[in-house]
Amino acid sequence: MAISLAHIQEQLRPDLDAMNDIISSTLMSNSELTNNIVTTYLKTKGKLLRPIVTLLSAKFFGGVNEKALLGAAALEMLHNASLIHDDVIDEATERRGLPTINNVWSNHVAVLVGDFFVTGALRCGVAAGDGRILSALADMGRALSLGEIDQVDIARNHNIDEATYMDIIGAKTASLFECCAVVGGYANDAPQTAIDELRRYARLLGLCFQIKDDTFDYYNDPIIGKPTGNDLREGKVTLPLIYALRRDDMPDRDEMLALVNKDAPSCEDIDRLIDFAKRAGGIDYAYETMVRLRDEATTILTPYQPDETVDQFREIFDYVIERKL
Repeated sequence: MAISLAHIQEQLRPDLDAMNDIISSTLMSNSELTNNIVTTYLKTKGKLLRPIVTLLSAKFFGGVNEKALLGAAALEMLHNASLIHDDVIDEATERRGLPTINNVWSNHVAVLVGDFFVTGALRCGVAAGDGRILSALADMGRALSLGEIDQVDIARNHNIDEATYMDIIGAKTASLFECCAVVGGYANDAPQTAIDELRRYARLLGLCFQIKDDTFDYYNDPIIGKPTGNDLREGKVTLPLIYALRRDDMPDRDEMLALVNKDAPSCEDIDRLIDFAKRAGGIDYAYETMVRLRDEATTILTPYQPDETVDQFREIFDYVIERKL
């Protein structure tokens, strides 16, 4: 049975509502078009996993305060800016069951709205009044951008192994989760050594989140809304296929390597690669990797006395592994 995130969201509801109010007020302007687009976009909230990690980090280190709320708002706006820009790059027509900004308006407008979200995040970072928080946001944005660029470069050169894959998802995904943990700690002036420990937990959570996300590419599920093989069409080889291509005991392995190295694999090629990854145990290996990451993360939390926040951190990791979308 899949683990729900809803009860954690409800336990944090007052703080999440306060954060959402900050986001709404920060993104309001004297531009009628911008207000219309932003208001429509904000009507559908995602899982709010990143601000949840930020708020839990703040609770872990003492409590949710104005700094933590502003930091959580900044991180959520930066995350949404990246999603808006991703929709332009992917030519996506829907997100969270609704038409994307680029679909309704244009790529031009969508890029500008994404940039507007970035400026909102910067305003919240400044309002927090803590240079460490602003610096953490800047470092995270840099890591995220470089991770995405490296992924494009590697996809172009068809050269990736598991270590490189982990480095990429560490930059493009886990860096945001790490920043969530750090911001919650800075908001409470927690000791740096304690912040670094929770940051390690958040990195493992972020790696697990992206591995799980990548497995969705191997299944045609209308609930997820992501086309099967979309990553492979873009030249992105993810963990299930990386593992499968290591298996020299698979008789068609060399043939599959040749398909991966094609500049423009056909739909049939992609279907064959997906089938190969499944037959070679790639999905199982990805799941085993996520469990290993969770076990490592659990050891980080072990020294702490069990309480609601520690339990919620554990539950979030289980949720990420078992989630269906």
